[in-house]
Amino acid sequence: MTATSPGPGPGPGPAAVFAPGPAGTPAPAPAPAPVPVRKIVVLYDAQCPLCAHIRTWLMGQHWLVPLSLIPAGSQAARARFPRLDHASTLREITVVGDGGQVWTGTDAFIVVLWSLAQHRPKANWLATPAGRPFARATMLAAAAWREATGPAGSGPDPALKAACDDQCPAPR
Repeated sequence: MTATSPGPGPGPGPAAVFAPGPAGTPAPAPAPAPVPVRKIVVLYDAQCPLCAHIRTWLMGQHWLVPLSLIPAGSQAARARFPRLDHASTLREITVVGDGGQVWTGTDAFIVVLWSLAQHRPKANWLATPAGRPFARATMLAAAAWREATGPAGSGPDPALKAACDDQCPAPR
């Protein structure tokens, strides 16, 4: 997973970090220790019915890592994360770790699942090369649903609706 600092998963084992290099070369310097994730903040679009539903669902889950859920672009989000691009947090899910890590899109989705007791094994698999396409497909399906329903369930953006006519494959 990509973040501004190391992700929540385990880092390389000691053998990988301290293994000697090829004959005659010194061993590489130890990698910095991963920053542990003790809390995460999920920035979600409060005007999106799907996002609001998922927020409610998350509140009822058993957390291995405590979650805070804050509406993206809100005063609370802007005050807490002044250097974050708040316009982009309204376009795709953004998760911020207590160590300053920032995940977006598919990576953010996987990190949220990783924080949940029941879904951590699935998150670990989704983070692998074999599982990542499934995580990406889930994010693309959510994005398509959001686009089809528009803000707060009002339907597609009027400009998209006019361009779509009756040939649009997305449900209205």
